[in-house]
Amino acid sequence: MKTARAWQLGIKDMLIMSGSRQRPHLKRPIWIIVLVSLVSICLIGAYIYPPRSSAACYVFSSRDCSIYEQPIHVPSRELTDDETAAQVVIREILKTPPVHSKNPKIAFMFLTPGSLPFEKLWDRFFHGHEDRFTVYVHASSEKPVHVSRYFIGRDIRSEKVIWGKISMVDAEKRLLGHALEDPNNQHFVLLSDSCVPLHNFDYVYNYLMFTNISYIDCFEDPGPHGNGRYSDHMMPEVEVKDFRKGAQWFSMKRQHAIIVMADSLYYTKFKLYCRPGMEGRNCYADEHYLPTLFNMIDPTGIANWSVTHVDWSEGKWHPKAYRAQDVSYELLRNITVRSSSYPSIQFYFSRITCNSALVLDIVVTMAGY
Repeated sequence: MKTARAWQLGIKDMLIMSGSRQRPHLKRPIWIIVLVSLVSICLIGAYIYPPRSSAACYVFSSRDCSIYEQPIHVPSRELTDDETAAQVVIREILKTPPVHSKNPKIAFMFLTPGSLPFEKLWDRFFHGHEDRFTVYVHASSEKPVHVSRYFIGRDIRSEKVIWGKISMVDAEKRLLGHALEDPNNQHFVLLSDSCVPLHNFDYVYNYLMFTNISYIDCFEDPGPHGNGRYSDHMMPEVEVKDFRKGAQWFSMKRQHAIIVMADSLYYTKFKLYCRPGMEGRNCYADEHYLPTLFNMIDPTGIANWSVTHVDWSEGKWHPKAYRAQDVSYELLRNITVRSSSYPSIQFYFSRITCNSALVLDIVVTMAGY
């Protein structure tokens, strides 16, 4: 009897132990489900009601967080009526969440005197990606003759452009205006007739589309060809401490393109007081207007470098032009290798003036398109 009873107690103890071990396995999935549900609710709430701090924004929101990085530039003085109006408009544009298109495209905007010497190369670059780009051509001197179907019918109304004059900026704004009419255009790239693509389309498209900044060259140059071009007549709206310089060629997100079209206050200052020969200075609006504008209104929203590779080592008014004897597979490969070695600099296009057939063969072989 004692043996039987002991055996029954042993079975009872085993059942109790066994039950105690099973309880956590029953509870754990419930706690995991509850935890995941709470986290999901928080993330959905943060997406619908985006947080108001930069740290929280980057953690919880998929929207553009650059507006929380740094407030819009406010001078240490009372603003003029025009400044107040301009800053209200710009601030509202920066605060407005970007409209996500179901078919986002890149607008390739060509600023050229006439026909494009590398149009066949661009044709190869664009081929097979017809639903992911648009082309706009501003020909300032003569009507271009097109050899690619992607360029036929893509000329916009153009005006004469004079190097160094405000007409360069006017042409840029004209291109942006036409490109903004297509709501699917989410990124806007300004190119010259001597630009060639050094990477394939997928590389360029993915890099530009999956970034929330604009590639606008912007730096402070204290020398005579930088701040030495500044005029006191730009006061009070543009102070010398905010004056910046940069290359003309840019890649710009839609939000910033709208700001360029909306701005008249700062544009007028550069139109009137940044021009060649004024007060003994040679100020070129296309090198200063956009860098200064975005340094003032959204400095954290730009990369401070351009997507276009240029070589200023010759110290001339224009960057080095790569001619037939300069262009080789090694040259172009070295440029692309440098771009991958330095994450802060990405070269997609290079300014080349030489035999188009030669460049076509080299670039197509190198980039694989």
